[in-house]
Amino acid sequence: MEPLSQFRHTGVVKTTEHRSASGDAPLETGVSSDGSTRSAVVDLLLEEGPISASEVASRLGISAAGVRRHLDALVESGAARVSSAVGPRSRGRGRPAKMFALTSHGRSRLGHAYDDLAGAAMRELREIGGDDAVRAFAKRRILTIVRDVTPADGSADSTAETADAIARALSGAGFAASTRPVGAGVQICQHHCPVSHVAEEFPELCAAEREAFADLLGTHVQRLATIANGDCACTTHVPLGTPTVGPDAPDGADGNKSASERVASGTDLDPATAQPSPTRDRLRKEPA
Repeated sequence: MEPLSQFRHTGVVKTTEHRSASGDAPLETGVSSDGSTRSAVVDLLLEEGPISASEVASRLGISAAGVRRHLDALVESGAARVSSAVGPRSRGRGRPAKMFALTSHGRSRLGHAYDDLAGAAMRELREIGGDDAVRAFAKRRILTIVRDVTPADGSADSTAETADAIARALSGAGFAASTRPVGAGVQICQHHCPVSHVAEEFPELCAAEREAFADLLGTHVQRLATIANGDCACTTHVPLGTPTVGPDAPDGADGNKSASERVASGTDLDPATAQPSPTRDRLRKEPA
């Protein structure tokens, strides 16, 4: 079995199918070796998880049996976990499909080589300069990442474009980020966090990201989930076409809205189903 530490996130391997001479069955030519296949499976678990074995096989153009062999090996090593499908993917007859996603152990093998050093440095920074020094560092760090992003001008189109630009900047920094439209807004999804283990101890890193996003987007944004808290992705909801709120507004800034207003603005959407959620406490689900 190849050690997971040999893998690095380079994006999902795209594959093509070619028919055999008889035309009876596709030949698996999209992935050239076991090592690259395992890497492609890991990439899909990272970017799309939780995901079923059949979906992985379809995306990579290889047999379901071959995919299950790799998934079983990842689960056995503790790099992946399995659970029953929930939400929209679970609809249909029969038993719910098994869904696979990377575990914290699996993520830790994808780029946390300097976590111990970074954590020690952050602790020393707090010891010397206090909480203000940590917050200042966290703010400077995210501003460096998004320094080339043009702030939104207040229109829905501009806000969506800025969200896309933020995702591209994050991907360039190793966060494997993307955006997707949900309800009356858009979500910024960070499928990987190279500093998640440090962020567990220093939530100022996540708080600084949210504040920087709000500043650039010109509207209050809501963090629905974070990898540091055990979720499969960091998900930030950005409302479109709603009145802007000051960049320093607290997380509960939409608390004065009625339930119907919060649903209309997208701030009470369940990230897993894009459907209204009765309480904000239920917004910690993994995005589909």
